[in-house]
Amino acid sequence: MKDPHFSEAILRWYAENGRDLPWRRTRDPYAIWLSEIILQQTRIVQGTAYWERFMSRFPNVESLAEASEDEVLRLWEGLGYYSRARNLHAAAKQIVTAGSFPHTIAGIRALKGVGDYTAAAIGSIAFGLHAAVLDGNVYRVLSRYYGIATPIGTAAAKKEFSSLAEQLLPEGKSADFNQGMMDFGAIQCTPASPGCETCPLAASCQARLSGRIPLLPVRKEQKPATVRYFTYYYFRCNGMTAFRKRPAGDIWQGLWEPYLLEFSNQKETEDLPAWIRDHSPILLRKGVRHQLTHRTLLTDFYLVDSSARPSLPDGYEWIKEEDLDRLGKPRLVEILLECLAEKR
Repeated sequence: MKDPHFSEAILRWYAENGRDLPWRRTRDPYAIWLSEIILQQTRIVQGTAYWERFMSRFPNVESLAEASEDEVLRLWEGLGYYSRARNLHAAAKQIVTAGSFPHTIAGIRALKGVGDYTAAAIGSIAFGLHAAVLDGNVYRVLSRYYGIATPIGTAAAKKEFSSLAEQLLPEGKSADFNQGMMDFGAIQCTPASPGCETCPLAASCQARLSGRIPLLPVRKEQKPATVRYFTYYYFRCNGMTAFRKRPAGDIWQGLWEPYLLEFSNQKETEDLPAWIRDHSPILLRKGVRHQLTHRTLLTDFYLVDSSARPSLPDGYEWIKEEDLDRLGKPRLVEILLECLAEKR
């Protein structure tokens, strides 16, 4: 449905209230692409610092493509969803191989780790392509204004909202409209306590008129997070420690961690294997809770000081403790190292 009133209101609002973000001061597709990948599942405040760090270390796609995966993961450390960093690195190599950044939606969509939303955002902002974005903010704004109760996260919702967003997209103004929709949802039509009193769309907002603002958008029911029980052992032997790269097929693929035992329940974690007990492990911290999107990790940390290297499974490498800073590690392992530093 064409709705000039809605589209014009968003463009006016954006001109007056749009956020001043560093990647909006350029049309460089590399800088814009980097911002979009970093900001997936990441707040603007946190993401901005990482974007600046990446742009400083890798000012262009060639320098990113030439970096080692460990270096990219190390710089990404703390953002989570590390597959984004690996995809970013792989896509940089794709772009360098192709000779230039793709400038069509299909070409951008073909990059590793780029979905429909990211392709539309990059294409519209960097190249002015006519493509509407659809993220959580856009879903919320459209759902409330038009009173749409189709559950977000379903195929039906994606089809319905994508069609609506495309119809609302004004010709020749896709960059401002898309960024306006994202900012409007982040600043004005927020999940809780939206600014309805100052909203330029309030008079015709269906959610406001029907008293359904807290009820929209409707979300698909989420599965409860599963709980996993980890126990980490930091082995120290003459200035060396044992770490491994996590294997494929699980969380934190390619990141480094110390010796790990995983148990099926909390009680089992209290029954340490005899060979570890013989090394007199020192408890650093018990029951550390680390929340991932669909998993809760409950973890115990131990230090094992030994004059001789214990026999460990294949895959573990003995590394100088002073070299650990060069390795990409999950945040949970950084917490372990912080506990270790407190013991010194």
